[in-house]
Amino acid sequence: MRELSRGINPTATASSGTSLWWVHGLMIACTLLVAGSFPVGALIADSLPADCLMMIRFLIATGLFAPFIFLKHGFQLPHPKKLLGYALLSIPLVIFFWCMFEALKYTTAVNTGALFTTVPAMTAVFTLIINGERSSARKVIGLTLGTLGAAWIVFEGSITTAITLDLNRGDWIFTLGAISLSLYNPLIKRVHSGEPTEVMTFWVILFGALWLLLLSFPSLSQIEWRNIPVETYGGLFYLALFTTLISFFLLQFSTIRIGATKVAAYSFLNPVFVLVLATALEMTKFTINFIPGIILVFAAMLFIQTEKPKKKYP
Repeated sequence: MRELSRGINPTATASSGTSLWWVHGLMIACTLLVAGSFPVGALIADSLPADCLMMIRFLIATGLFAPFIFLKHGFQLPHPKKLLGYALLSIPLVIFFWCMFEALKYTTAVNTGALFTTVPAMTAVFTLIINGERSSARKVIGLTLGTLGAAWIVFEGSITTAITLDLNRGDWIFTLGAISLSLYNPLIKRVHSGEPTEVMTFWVILFGALWLLLLSFPSLSQIEWRNIPVETYGGLFYLALFTTLISFFLLQFSTIRIGATKVAAYSFLNPVFVLVLATALEMTKFTINFIPGIILVFAAMLFIQTEKPKKKYP
C-alpha cells in the first residue's frame, strides 16, 4: 500500500508482462469488495431514498479521504481545467447509481444483473472511440465468452428464462446507466495527466457527492433522521470505505496501468463472487447449473488478461 500511495509512474509497468500481475490482484480485491456490497446494500436499501443513501455514502467517503489528502499533498486547489475534468468524470458514476436504484422500482435484480454484463463490451467500444485502444480478436472472444458466462450465471443456466427476458421501463433506465458506466473507465485516462491517483480519486468522489446532494436536496427535509436505524449508518460506512473510496482508487489506479477494457472485464467476476457469497450466507443454493457459466467467465478472463500490451502505455 505504501507503494501505491507514492504514485507509481503509469508507464513504468507496461513494458514487462509479469510486473503487471500485482495490478490484476488489486482488481480481484476490488471486485470482491464490490460483490460484498450487495448483501449490505440489501439490508439498508429501505431505510432511505436511494439518492440520499448515495449522497451520504459519497460524503462519508470524502470525509474519510480528506485528511489523508490534505496531510500528504496539502490543501492545493487543482487548476480549473483539472477541476472541470474531475467534475465531468464523476457524472457517469452519479448517473449509473441513480439509474440503478431508479430502475429497481420497475424491474427485477435478475434483469439488471443480466444487463450489467454488457458493460465490459460497451467499455471496449467507448475505449476505441475515446482512446483509440483497439480490441484484438483475442479480446473480442474473451468479451463474448465473459458476457455469455455471466448471463448464464444470472439466468441459472435456464435458456427459457433468458429467452423470455422482456425489456420494461426499468430495464431501459438501467441500460442508460450501464452505458454511462461504460464511459467512466475510458474517460479516466483522458482526465489523468500524471497527478497521484489518490488526488484524482478524492476530487471525483467529492464532485460525485456534490452532484448527489443537488439530486437529493428536495427530499432531505422530508426525512425523519432520528428514526434512521444505527445499522443503516454502519452499512453506509462500510459502503463508503470499501466499495466507494477503496474500490474507486483501485479502479482508477489499475485503469491507468492495464487499460480500461481489461479493468472492465473484471465485471464478469461479479456474478461469480456474488454467487459464492450468497451461497455462504445461505441466500441461494449452488447447483451444477452454474458451473458452465463459471467456466466461461474464467476462460474469458484468461483470454483478456493474458493478452500482452502492444504499446508502452496501455
